[in-house]
Amino acid sequence: MADAYTSGGMSDDPGAPESTDPEATSAETAEAAEAEAEEAAAEAAVDPEADAEVNEVLDGSVPHDLRAAEDAQDDAVDLDGVGGQDVDPVRAELDERTADLQRVTAEYANYRRRVDRDRKAVVEGARADVVSSLLGILDDLQLAESHGDLDGPLKSVSDKLTSALTGLGLEAFAEEGDGFDPALHEAVQDTSSGDEKVIGTVLRKGYRLGDRTLRHALVVIADPA
Repeated sequence: MADAYTSGGMSDDPGAPESTDPEATSAETAEAAEAEAEEAAAEAAVDPEADAEVNEVLDGSVPHDLRAAEDAQDDAVDLDGVGGQDVDPVRAELDERTADLQRVTAEYANYRRRVDRDRKAVVEGARADVVSSLLGILDDLQLAESHGDLDGPLKSVSDKLTSALTGLGLEAFAEEGDGFDPALHEAVQDTSSGDEKVIGTVLRKGYRLGDRTLRHALVVIADPA
């Protein structure tokens, strides 16, 4: 052994077996073996929590959070109507309520039109009754005018009454020479000899209010001039 080392304590051939330090070689081998053992232990080590989750999955049990998430997803799927059990009744009820609302709306529109028409008819009827009750006064004033007795304040009253009734829509008809219309004229005498008949004499004028005839005219039928 002493011959294998030089004066500096090192052999001329470092790789020679006799030049290798037995203690250094043993230390390196031990360190390498310890590192391999630690690496193998690290690879073989199992995380307890991960192992528990794996075991639960393998056993068929699901963690609480994951199970809740799956239930929520199932509920969402059911709400979307994939099963087809809850959507049809809801849609049918919605259609029924919509039809009811449309029917009620149409009935209300008809009711409103009918009420407006009835109210208008009531107003026109009341106005016609009032005007009809004043026609006798108007006849007397016109008769007094035809005899020349309508003078002074009475003439002013006649003019005001005539103006007011005209403003309400009162319209007089039947003039001498007009064609005879049995729907508007009431003949008290027929002096005509031909087929064509006209009004010869107006005994009492007729009046209409809008489309309503308040009173027929009393006339005498004659031949055309």
